[in-house]
Amino acid sequence: MGLVSLCLLAGINIQHLLETSIPGSIIGMMILFGLMTSGLVPSDWIRPSANLFIRYMVLFFVPVSVGIIDHFDMLISNATNILITTVGGTLIVLVITGLILQHLLDGGNK
Repeated sequence: MGLVSLCLLAGINIQHLLETSIPGSIIGMMILFGLMTSGLVPSDWIRPSANLFIRYMVLFFVPVSVGIIDHFDMLISNATNILITTVGGTLIVLVITGLILQHLLDGGNK
């Protein structure tokens, strides 16, 4: 759990240093991902803390749920935009994924 926390702390510090709008947690996970893909950190070192975070993941959604309830009127007033964006984004991802897969599968048969 220490390595995950160190990556999170590094990400938060990088966010403050660069004054970027990218959350420090995302930067920290990118650091951890880079360390794991480069082979510097084996997945066996991360597995125990990852299992712990997954086991208690429901607790991480409590603050988000309270925030949604706090701003429910804003959510309802923007429901149409949120719905259009969600459905539209999903359709775009599905179409692009299908086209890429079709291109890859047709390229292998030629």
